[in-house]
Amino acid sequence: MKVLVAPDAFGGTLTAPQAARAIIEGWHRHAPDDELTVAAMADGGPGFVDVLHQGIGGRLDVVAVRGPVGVEVTVTVLHADGTAYVESAQACGLHLADPPDPMHASTYGVGQAVDSAITAGAQRIVVGLGGSGTNDGGAGMLAALGAVADVPLDAGPAGLTGITQIDLAPARSRLDGVELVVAADVDLGLLGMFGATKTFGPQKGLSDEQIITVDGLLDRFVVAACGSTPAERRIADAKSAGAAGGLGFALMLLGGNVVSGIGLVAHAVGLTAQAAAHDLVVTGEGTYDFSSRAGKVVFGVATVAAAAARPCIVLAGQVSVGSREMRAMGVESAYAVADVVGLVSSMREPSAGLATLAERVARTWSPRPLE
Repeated sequence: MKVLVAPDAFGGTLTAPQAARAIIEGWHRHAPDDELTVAAMADGGPGFVDVLHQGIGGRLDVVAVRGPVGVEVTVTVLHADGTAYVESAQACGLHLADPPDPMHASTYGVGQAVDSAITAGAQRIVVGLGGSGTNDGGAGMLAALGAVADVPLDAGPAGLTGITQIDLAPARSRLDGVELVVAADVDLGLLGMFGATKTFGPQKGLSDEQIITVDGLLDRFVVAACGSTPAERRIADAKSAGAAGGLGFALMLLGGNVVSGIGLVAHAVGLTAQAAAHDLVVTGEGTYDFSSRAGKVVFGVATVAAAAARPCIVLAGQVSVGSREMRAMGVESAYAVADVVGLVSSMREPSAGLATLAERVARTWSPRPLE
């Protein structure tokens, strides 16, 4: 049996390649003769650059930038065939905001990474969005590229208090002649009940009261950048404007064209052809829930598998999707590590737990022939 193993990273516990190795180890315990192929995936969030580098090669440049809470961090920019790939999570990821300070965390470092790619001569820059610990609407990123306002743009959402005007011309000029692509992991808008702050603010450390405050600050930021009429503000409601705490919105202000992050990665690694050459596709992520449908790896891989007429199953840390929703995403079955080894063990020893789950799943999908 030929199995394609194409997981995402498992939250903060396993990278995509590590998850793939654990699945293969466990699967081979039951079915040692099965042929398993790794196609580690990413949707624009953590692992985006590493996965692309494995798939398309290129040169890696290490750049020092300002992290989300002011501490210097390093990002790796991939250069391949005139295109630079920037992973925003390396500059403003949730794992870098320690301790979390969502009211002041900034995307300034993302702008510095983009600026370095321009200096290196990139004609096209792809910015992967996902896994951010920031919620500043991309204001910090704009500041790093030269934008100025009547308030500090690099001080997180709190710094936007009282904003009435912003000059984007310097930032747009810096990107003159460069194609900007936004590889997004979600398709939500910037503001409101289903926007970036309400949806992902809690996991970044925003309280219920702060969520209301920040959404109001971002609303005024939109007015300063775009105008107050519904037609002028339309960009804030566009799909993926809310990605990475509003980085999608800021990149669109600079002319960025939004694409699916998982779609871009799948194309780069030739996922369609790989799926067609295998009997079964196995994907996975830390938590498989309904949000997985909004541009995430699992949904993207399942869609590719369905187009190739191959069954797709999910191995996840936790599963909270019913069978009906699962089928709607093109997934045959989903299995949780927590159901096999317990939630505590799944977090403490994620690789061992995932391998144990894979071994059990293999008994169903790759049964040994009767002797």
